[in-house]
Amino acid sequence: MSSLADLEARVIAAEKLAQRKAQSTDNVQAHDRGAIENVFSKYMHLHNHFLDEDIKPLWVKRGTPGIHAQYTNNGVYTEYDSVMAYHSGRPAPPGKLILHETSTPVIEVAEDGETAQGYWLMSGVESGLTTAEQVSGVTDEGGAGMPDSLYEDPSHNVDGRRVWAHWVWCQYALDFLKQDGQWKIWHFRCLETARAPYGENWITFAGRNEFMFNKDLAYFGKDGRPVFMPTPDKKAESIAHVYGPNRSQTLAVQLPSPYKTFSDVKEY
Repeated sequence: MSSLADLEARVIAAEKLAQRKAQSTDNVQAHDRGAIENVFSKYMHLHNHFLDEDIKPLWVKRGTPGIHAQYTNNGVYTEYDSVMAYHSGRPAPPGKLILHETSTPVIEVAEDGETAQGYWLMSGVESGLTTAEQVSGVTDEGGAGMPDSLYEDPSHNVDGRRVWAHWVWCQYALDFLKQDGQWKIWHFRCLETARAPYGENWITFAGRNEFMFNKDLAYFGKDGRPVFMPTPDKKAESIAHVYGPNRSQTLAVQLPSPYKTFSDVKEY
């Protein structure tokens, strides 16, 4: 009788082992998906707190073939140093607040476990203070500063400084590469969708300030001075479809879908 019970127990144990082995690929993918989500979430938390030096280790190591980043429609950075330049020296003056919140992830890990693609939505705020001389009042692409309409009404000045406070919405599309057993950012796309000052809606703002999205603004620095992106390494082959009152929205990049190896997909 005990022999029969022992046999039944062994059969049950064998069935459980077979089930675990059958699910092992899914378990690995779930683990990798969580690790990738953590990498990008860590990136955003560090970005919000201007801890750029801590962002750099999240990227693939120097010398990795194919590294690139595209933050605007004006071009792509294809060298390790030019990509890292964006994460170097970004100031955090008093009164400046960046709070980007990501959501709605779509993450696919390649069957070979070597690469992954991820896509997120972002909504957030960007704000700070600027001295009066930094408000240029430009109304076209020729000005060196930013238009007066990017700032709040002067009646809201704080200690004599103009206030800039924006709602901002973006999409992020990233490729990840596993290096030394760790997931690293390999390709990076930021696709800005819409922006509006706190005191204005995004429709009227876009209708009056379409040129602003082509000025390649990196951030507002000390005293609210606009700082523009360095010259990109090459022209953009794909652009973000920034909202405009006379344009229909389209998906600028494909969403991640299951794939076997990276040669099967279009890189971000």
